Amino acid sequence: MATVDLEKLRMSGAGKAIGVLTSGGDAQGMNAAVRAVTRMGIYVGAKVFLIYEGYEGLVEGGENIKPANWLSVSNIIQLGGTIIGSARCKAFTTREGRLAAAYNLVQRGITNLCVIGGDGSLTGANIFRSEWGSLLEELVKEGKISESTAQTYSHLNIAGLVGSIDNDFCGTDMTIGTDSALHRIMEVIDAITTTAQSHQRTFVLEVMGRHCGYLALVSALASGADWLFIPEAPPEDGWENFMCERLGETRSRGSRLNIIIIAEGAIDRSGKPISSRYVKDLVVQRLGFDTRVTVLGHVQRGGTPSAFDRILSSKMGMEAVMALLEATPDTPACVVSLSGNQSVRLPLMECVQVTKEVQKAMDEKRFDEAIQLRGRSFENNWNIYKLLAHQKISKEKVQEVGWHDVAGWLGRGGSMLGTKRTLPRSYMEKIVENIRTHNIHALLVIGGFEAYEGVLQLVEARGCYEELCIVMCVIPATISNNVPGTDFSLGSDTAVNAAMESCDRIKQSASGTKRRVFIVETMGGYCGYLATVTGIAVGADAAYIFEDPFNIQDLKANVEHMTEKMKTEIQRGLVLRNEKCHEHYTTEFLYNLYSSEGKGVFDCRTNVLGHLQQGGAPTPFDRNYGTKLGVKALLWMSEKLRAVYRNGRVFANAPDSACVIGLRKKAVAFSPVTELKKDTDFEHRMPREQGWLNLRLMLKMLAHYRISMAAYVSGELEHVTRRTLSMDKGF
Repeated sequence: MATVDLEKLRMSGAGKAIGVLTSGGDAQGMNAAVRAVTRMGIYVGAKVFLIYEGYEGLVEGGENIKPANWLSVSNIIQLGGTIIGSARCKAFTTREGRLAAAYNLVQRGITNLCVIGGDGSLTGANIFRSEWGSLLEELVKEGKISESTAQTYSHLNIAGLVGSIDNDFCGTDMTIGTDSALHRIMEVIDAITTTAQSHQRTFVLEVMGRHCGYLALVSALASGADWLFIPEAPPEDGWENFMCERLGETRSRGSRLNIIIIAEGAIDRSGKPISSRYVKDLVVQRLGFDTRVTVLGHVQRGGTPSAFDRILSSKMGMEAVMALLEATPDTPACVVSLSGNQSVRLPLMECVQVTKEVQKAMDEKRFDEAIQLRGRSFENNWNIYKLLAHQKISKEKVQEVGWHDVAGWLGRGGSMLGTKRTLPRSYMEKIVENIRTHNIHALLVIGGFEAYEGVLQLVEARGCYEELCIVMCVIPATISNNVPGTDFSLGSDTAVNAAMESCDRIKQSASGTKRRVFIVETMGGYCGYLATVTGIAVGADAAYIFEDPFNIQDLKANVEHMTEKMKTEIQRGLVLRNEKCHEHYTTEFLYNLYSSEGKGVFDCRTNVLGHLQQGGAPTPFDRNYGTKLGVKALLWMSEKLRAVYRNGRVFANAPDSACVIGLRKKAVAFSPVTELKKDTDFEHRMPREQGWLNLRLMLKMLAHYRISMAAYVSGELEHVTRRTLSMDKGF
């Protein structure tokens, strides 16, 4: 990976032209990607053209290809679908159509194309690129362009972004739109759950995904569905008997509802489609349950994009522009992908080839291989679902918990066990006594910074209390995302979405009011993650945080920047402030400053989001991530217990017997709490180094601040292999 010099970047962008189009099925987050590509392109000095109606607009040309400016993509980040349109184009599949497209690009000097779409759209772009030289030769022969023009525009660079709710493209952990589609599905499941419980009903939900079962699998994991059908893993012969037996068992144990999730491409072992109607009729005939079918359809494509999709699209859009600027004639067409929480570049046709191999494996009934080709994360999701859904079943402060005691907890916010910020140091004797009384050999602590600090205190007390020589693990769970040892904490995605939705409403409330600036305060303690990520997701003009120090000169520059902005067509502003970003520059201070300096130009309003960021049902990401971390933590603890069990007792005092589990860059890792101690700022309750801080560059660039890009780290070109697919990225 290489850092980028801004001046060299501007020199490399000068004189170049970038075209951006969306193609195939629409997906939430496409607008955020169009916005990021457009603004990053303009930022580095290139001309940017918006190509309307996908490849159809590219073939027809004319008014379908328009130059873009900074304001062309303002206030679109929160919109679903694609503002530049998307259409499937038969003409582009012919050489005549591609010849017309090449002519339209050359006429405008465009030799860099960013395509946002599925595997079909990206494959079409690669064919176009491979034929580019011969297409220009043909245009010269026909007298449409000169020889010198063909020489000037002799090479076409392609960068692809995968926009598809199906998440069926191999090589990337998440495609644009997938997380938002999961939000729509979970909203429906949560709503259906209440009516199903009221009437003791069974619901069969059919979700989209074509021949990929990702949406069905993750929504089943996140909802605790009773049965799941996905095309990659057809049920065994005789599944009808097994399913009805399982549904009957859950009802006999007191459950008032059953949820069955079926992917639209579900098949049985012989390749015969399994329909939602067939499953419903089966349940009614065999069990007599009141059963309803809900086919979600295109509601999954609609609505506002989630915070995850807005940020993913923005990161990928920036990286796509960098890939185009750095491309050479020898560079293969690339697709910008997500690996863990890192942006990477992958050869486009390698990804397409592996994606086709998945379908080939399914067609040839090699289903186990198809699951492996989907990637390790998909495979782990499937194994965890089977573990949690198909298990055979065999008020004190500390009590044994049974399988059904935790039924229905997946969709609930907060903590059903209760939680306190109390640290163990003050109650060490009582804790040790309870560990001894209940014969506890391992401790799983789910919580925020106090959970991490508490386990660290227990480990440091091992020298005094032998009972504390047990296996311990921390699952980071806090909206502040301030626990060392992980890039993501449970709850932070839900909090960002809650803050984002509030900011969207705040911006909408001012749609009829000109020249208004909102100053919004977020939570997070001293950690500025919430303010920064929410700021990117809502297109904020500034986000003040403790980790990025600012002074009165910076505030003055921000106010002047806002004043200039209000003189354009955009006459709304949004400024975020982390609750502890500065001792003296409070929310009230910022309100007074902006109000005074902007007098006669704009007026101000304040909003303190408070604990609404901590409430509500968890997002699909948090439900799925929490489930995976829980399973991984228990498997790790079981393995450790086997290793430290000697002579009929457990004795664990090695540093790696007490760890924090978390996603670090590209993989889930276990980090000993004693090793994390030196990297922790205990005064401000956060890690000394935080990976998300590099998002600040994107926030400032997209808000049109002239900043140094020296700290920007561009993605490397990697290859898609069986080994890379076998890595578990945590998503």
